[in-house]
Amino acid sequence: MKRTMNGWGHCFFPVAVLLMGLIGLVGCKGGHEKPPVPASLPAVQVRVQKVAEEQLGSRIEVVGTVQAVERAAIAARLSGQIIEMPVVLGSQVQQGDLLVRMSAAEISARLLQARGQVDLVHRNLAREERLLQQNASTAETVKGLRDQARIAEAARKEAESMAQYVTITAPFAGTITRKVASVGDLASPGVILLEMENPLALQVVAQVPEALVLALQKGDRLPVSVPAAAVNTEGEVAEVAPATDPATRTAPVKINIASAPNLRAGQFARVALVSAAGAKALVVGETAVLPFGQMERVFVVEDNTARLRLVRTGAHREGRVEILAGLNAGDQVVVGGQEQVQDGQAVLVSLEEQPRGEQP
Repeated sequence: MKRTMNGWGHCFFPVAVLLMGLIGLVGCKGGHEKPPVPASLPAVQVRVQKVAEEQLGSRIEVVGTVQAVERAAIAARLSGQIIEMPVVLGSQVQQGDLLVRMSAAEISARLLQARGQVDLVHRNLAREERLLQQNASTAETVKGLRDQARIAEAARKEAESMAQYVTITAPFAGTITRKVASVGDLASPGVILLEMENPLALQVVAQVPEALVLALQKGDRLPVSVPAAAVNTEGEVAEVAPATDPATRTAPVKINIASAPNLRAGQFARVALVSAAGAKALVVGETAVLPFGQMERVFVVEDNTARLRLVRTGAHREGRVEILAGLNAGDQVVVGGQEQVQDGQAVLVSLEEQPRGEQP
């Protein structure tokens, strides 16, 4: 009896190992199978779109600076002490408003002298003309006095013009953005006293590489963003420089943009440009791509059945996204109604028009 028990013990161990291996194989096979979709799920109405193959241009961003279209640096044309300056930083002025008044006694004295000289020459000329009629003077004397009268008139006009420079007025409606001088300071010709600009007319000045500037023309529309002001808009090319800076190989381009409450001159801006067409890429609408943890997925319709696929995306642009991997041209992807779809579920399809690609 003892030998019989030992024999059964030796036979039991291999049989147990074999049974465990079979159970493991059955378990592994079942782990790789997808859970079946319940047959009770109804068909879902979805909108699909075909994956298109397009030739896209490379999107390049250049940096720029927001500037006012109308801006002026106010300086004096003559020397004199500032006796009146009724503006401060941020003052709103209208065209023709007083900005600076100077005291220039020598200009006033020169004007009085010029006017007196004109009066004197005209009196002498009138007397000599009467004497000439009486044959008591000569035509040469009268001619000389007439020349002197013209010279005196020119000197008077010059003095009157210089007298106008004593006051400085606003050349256009705008805002005072910089104030250098104050009342009591001595103004000198060419030295800046104030700076002003019109905040209602703004533009972005960007340095564009020479390879891209040739494709730009006046009137082109370009995407512009100003991060500090949270502004994303579209600007119109106003000026394109005809020459390129040999040091930087760039050319300045001015792009007019609409004013906004937070836009200020001097702010950092980005301008998007599109280079020449590059390699072909697969493109679908952004609504087709759903986040899935660290990955992204789409639903592809095959035989009126939704199949889940993982994809890798590239550039996003104007409601479209580039597909780098996971799809083929012509695949029908779900772009609407996929929130209610499960993998393997039947769907009712309506085809959506393919979005138009942007022109390179």
